[in-house]
Amino acid sequence: MSTEEVEENLGHTEGPSWQIVGKFGSFAEADSKRNEISEDVDLQVKIHQMGTVAQRYFAVKQRPDPQIAVFEADRLRKEEKKKRKAKLNKKRRKK
Repeated sequence: MSTEEVEENLGHTEGPSWQIVGKFGSFAEADSKRNEISEDVDLQVKIHQMGTVAQRYFAVKQRPDPQIAVFEADRLRKEEKKKRKAKLNKKRRKK
């Protein structure tokens, strides 16, 4: 079974990319930043352990909620379509 088949069965869809908000030397510092950011309902926040074995650090990452991002992208696409149609109709009226 290939990776694509597994993803189709699970219904997994890619969401928006994660952005690093801050890098911290200890988990406690990163956790306090995560709790501060997570008060916003529209964001997903996580702590990711990064770096080499000798130089570990904790990165706090955030992204917009995928469901909200899909809704927002759909809204923007519809607005763009309206603008294109209005522009095309305006050109047609001039002739």
